[in-house]
Amino acid sequence: MIDRQSAFVTNLTNLSQNAWLGEIDDICDELGFFEQLGRSHCAAFLEAGNNLLVTFENIPDVQENNTDAEPRGFPFTRHEGWSHLALLSFDNGWFRDEAVIDFFDRMTDDAFFEDFENIVFFGANQAGYAASAFSLASPGSTIVALNPQATLEPISAGWDTRFRSARRTDFSGPYGYAPEMVEGAKEVFIAFDPQEHLDACHAALFRKPHVTLLPCPLMGGNLDKTFDRLRILEVIIKLAMTGSLTAKRFNQLLRARRYDDVYGQDLVTHLVKSNHTGLARVICEYKLQRGKNPFYAKTLDDLAR
Repeated sequence: MIDRQSAFVTNLTNLSQNAWLGEIDDICDELGFFEQLGRSHCAAFLEAGNNLLVTFENIPDVQENNTDAEPRGFPFTRHEGWSHLALLSFDNGWFRDEAVIDFFDRMTDDAFFEDFENIVFFGANQAGYAASAFSLASPGSTIVALNPQATLEPISAGWDTRFRSARRTDFSGPYGYAPEMVEGAKEVFIAFDPQEHLDACHAALFRKPHVTLLPCPLMGGNLDKTFDRLRILEVIIKLAMTGSLTAKRFNQLLRARRYDDVYGQDLVTHLVKSNHTGLARVICEYKLQRGKNPFYAKTLDDLAR
């Protein structure tokens, strides 16, 4: 296979979840395959070139936040000619269902991943856990995980009390402990906000020598949405696919935050709380030279009192 652009049109906005799934089913039946995985997950595959992007997402988030309500990999198939395997959860799940595990076992037995030259596994938060864990099925892949959890098994991560509804989920079986599952990967990139203490603790559990930790201070616990707002996530995934992603290149991309008011406001708020008022004042003055955001004017007034 060679990478070739795949022209297909979707109409996925403003649909119910069932109608959205029906459209995805029709598209993938024509261009690849669609498979229901138990009651809570499905797999959607678009066949194109010899680069494969494997993504993990929950459907409500895709419908609400993704461009044209498409799975994240669809534009890469359309414009870059990559093949795309989307694992989709009907809710904000962890992809730990037996049907998902069986699916990856079958893909391994069928040598599915061996047909591709370059493979990237991508996910954020719970889906970042899944992207890391299920990469075991495809040795030699590159992983890009944003704010991933390592596990929620109490013996290893009992200190993370955020996800009480998931405490009954079994993280001890196949594809269980993500930091061990990435051992066969070519490269692993873990992005996280060190100010988010629990996310930083999970990131620290990924200790293999081929893991690159990518701290993103003051960028929050939803890095996928932040990176989309900065228009850098697509670039990050492309660099990962070509083997060009490095910590240096990643940090260069993060410079886009200098022009982002959401980040700027968070930074100023953090500086004021940390009693670094001089630097906060400098940033507010700089921002007001570039625009008229009332947040910075009000902060300067407050600091002058």
